Amino acid sequence: MSLFLLLILWPFTMAGFSDLELAADGTEELDLGGKVVVPGFIDSHVHLIYAGLQMARVELHGINKKDEFVRKIKEAVRNAKEGSWILGGGWNNDLWGGELPLASWIDDITPYNPVWLNRMDGHMGLANSVALKLSGISNLTKDPEGGTIVRTVDGEPTGLLIDSAMKLLLPYIPEDTVNERREALVGATNHALMRGVTTVVDFGRYYPGVSAELPWEDFSDVYQWADASKKMMIRVCLFFPMETWLRLHPYADEPHNYGLQVTESEILYNITMASEKSGLQVAIHAIGDRANDLILDIYESVVSTNGMRDRRFRIEHAQHLAPGAAARFGRQGIVASVQPLHLLGDADTATKKLGTDRAQKESYLFRSLLASNAPLAFGSDWPVVDINPLGGIKTAMKRLPPGWDDAWIPSECLTLNDSLKAHTISAARACFLDNDLGSLSPGKLADFVILSTDSWDDFAAEGSASVEATYVSGVRAYP
Repeated sequence: MSLFLLLILWPFTMAGFSDLELAADGTEELDLGGKVVVPGFIDSHVHLIYAGLQMARVELHGINKKDEFVRKIKEAVRNAKEGSWILGGGWNNDLWGGELPLASWIDDITPYNPVWLNRMDGHMGLANSVALKLSGISNLTKDPEGGTIVRTVDGEPTGLLIDSAMKLLLPYIPEDTVNERREALVGATNHALMRGVTTVVDFGRYYPGVSAELPWEDFSDVYQWADASKKMMIRVCLFFPMETWLRLHPYADEPHNYGLQVTESEILYNITMASEKSGLQVAIHAIGDRANDLILDIYESVVSTNGMRDRRFRIEHAQHLAPGAAARFGRQGIVASVQPLHLLGDADTATKKLGTDRAQKESYLFRSLLASNAPLAFGSDWPVVDINPLGGIKTAMKRLPPGWDDAWIPSECLTLNDSLKAHTISAARACFLDNDLGSLSPGKLADFVILSTDSWDDFAAEGSASVEATYVSGVRAYP
């Protein structure tokens, strides 16, 4: 169904016609009363159904005390059946001083319930002793390739599992039902619309340690169902694990830790080459400086072998870049798909892990990327952090972590215009949707957001506003 919408913002003319003269039969006129209107926000990196599932679980984002962490679990146990799994996540140990949680923190209050709690980044989780026993993880269990079972000095598991070590436990957690995943999509979609998000790039329920088939199951069980039953309220661009396409410098506080590469370089190159030859857009996750250099090398080699074309290769996260890497993004035309809100929680951690000098020169180089003409696309990585484009825009402008008096690397602050583009037209181009989305232009789909402010100057100065209404295809979807 095509919908024509005429926004009455302020008097203007276009090609000799006034706004009212552009109206035709069936055109709906909407008087915004001087409020700022922007294109529908595009979140370039989410895990949508997983985020919806997390909304119904134990919420540990923002917890900054051990006692509060334990209280949340105790409350969940009180409302759970004996023997059922207690699931949740979002904890960040840096918020309470850095001490990693232990199974012993919660064992006394969870004697009859297995527990699994993801860290905010999804690369680590805490299991209680019941869950460890159920999954057969003991002092005799060897670390799997690409993962770590964190142990005490005596070799006993502490309850923490890192990256692919999570696959030792995850098969014992009951699978989410089709109905639970469908409800999660609806819940997550409503939350996204409340934040002004009309399009997301979904990387699925996929992270180290879980089956690469999960995104395909969600595509068939959930997304196709939602589309057929007219329950798709936002636009979704889906990415799938590359291995399914056929059907680092050391840390300052850990001198021998060079980070974790979860996929071998040769394998990564081969599947990138195969995917690219099939005409697929490729997006690879890379956080650290060495990882980003590796992916840039792989992309450069693929282009050298296969020749030039409009690929729009992406690197997801691109958080820490070695000297010269930002320029390479621009020179190679690689999309930097970044998450501004992550820097709020990473500022203190980066200094500890990378050292002050590298943290101040390599971290979240948004301005350097733009100055090098690299395509910049903003996202959230929800549920790692909440989906909140306006919060991300303000963060990219201010770069002010909690408790800090000054910006983290002020030279990397962006203007409102640059930040807004990264959540709209640049984000649309990053997933080949710029012909239809990303700007308020004739012929494009009528996805837009009405903001609370009526002053563009105030918005540009402070980056502060809230969402008053969200429209998708000219139809109000929120509130």
